[in-house]
Amino acid sequence: MNVQYDIAIVGGGIVGLATAYQLSLQYKERNLRIVVFEKEPTLAFHQTGHNSGVIHSGIYYKPGSLRAQNCYEGRHALVRFCKEQQIPFDICGKVIVASKESELPYLQEIYDKGIANKTEDIELIEPEQIREIEPYCDGIKAIRVGCAGIVDYQQVAQRYADLFVANGGEIKTNCLVKDFERKNDITTIITSLGNFDSRYVIACGGAQSDRLAKKYHLDPGMRIVGFRGEYYELLNHDKVKNLIYPVPDPNFPWLGVHFTRMIQGEIECGPNAVFAFKREGYEKTDFDWQDTKDALSYSGFWQLTRKHLAFGIAEQYRSISKAAFHKSLLHLIPSLQMDEIAPGRSGVRALALTPEGSMIDDFKFVHADNAIHVLNAPSPAATASLAIGKTIADMAKQKFNQLV
Repeated sequence: MNVQYDIAIVGGGIVGLATAYQLSLQYKERNLRIVVFEKEPTLAFHQTGHNSGVIHSGIYYKPGSLRAQNCYEGRHALVRFCKEQQIPFDICGKVIVASKESELPYLQEIYDKGIANKTEDIELIEPEQIREIEPYCDGIKAIRVGCAGIVDYQQVAQRYADLFVANGGEIKTNCLVKDFERKNDITTIITSLGNFDSRYVIACGGAQSDRLAKKYHLDPGMRIVGFRGEYYELLNHDKVKNLIYPVPDPNFPWLGVHFTRMIQGEIECGPNAVFAFKREGYEKTDFDWQDTKDALSYSGFWQLTRKHLAFGIAEQYRSISKAAFHKSLLHLIPSLQMDEIAPGRSGVRALALTPEGSMIDDFKFVHADNAIHVLNAPSPAATASLAIGKTIADMAKQKFNQLV
């Protein structure tokens, strides 16, 4: 059979493109035919193009987890890559601030995780040191994280794509993958641009990862539920120098509202976390019947809702009330005035939930026959993208026999 491709990668976000780039490096001498299918006209449009642009330090993650390991390795690789490719970035540092006594044990726990994860240039600091770094920030103790930074991940992802194509790869945009058909050792990928045959498939589908797995006749053991994160823009740039984070509430799966200086210079406040009626919907009015049905018919969503009902109601209220959103920001910057913030953009997080309502708190890669599926790649996936791409490329070398 005349097979068109050796490896087909589904998904042109930063993880899919990093994987394509790493494969093109590993197999440059083999002249493998590798293609990336992306449903949108623009690469890295969804979670990559709507994230906060933070280069994460790895301080939050469970020691020994894939998130911790890949963040540490990926952050160093990302910084080297940006230097080599002359992509603007700034290792500006951040502070994680405790604003009340009850947060101090959790602050210490985060610091201890940072030490275990080999996060460099971190220290516990007192109120006067907080104000030296962020003069308008109020806290009783904080962690200074010197190795955190900012970058434009869409620009990073585009450079992965450019280098992948330069190494002989192919990218098809406006190409929606609709289904897979298996025949012997070949997979026919049915797309909006026609059918394509490939020996191997790597699915990096982001918010569609569970659906792609099902189309491949795999049981993902989880379902994606979309949560929209809404931001405000800080108009008075004097109030924030770099990155200010709260101590996250350990009972909830979010980091809490924070202040983020972007690489282009603007400063964001947020996000909240509200249920999205469309997995890739960035406006409050966005709605998709299938996405809504899949979420509301899933036991995991209702289990999560039951556990965090009060939190969810508060988040929904902050979505419609600027005053409530403003109040949540005062814990970090008490002098912040209502007229110093204006509605900004939104992003969507693809939350991977088990049927019991537990959030899958780590990267999840599954191999089956001649395919690898990235089922869950939450933050810090962008920071860790080069490491994740190498992990998947190494997995392909091990699992895909004909590539050895």
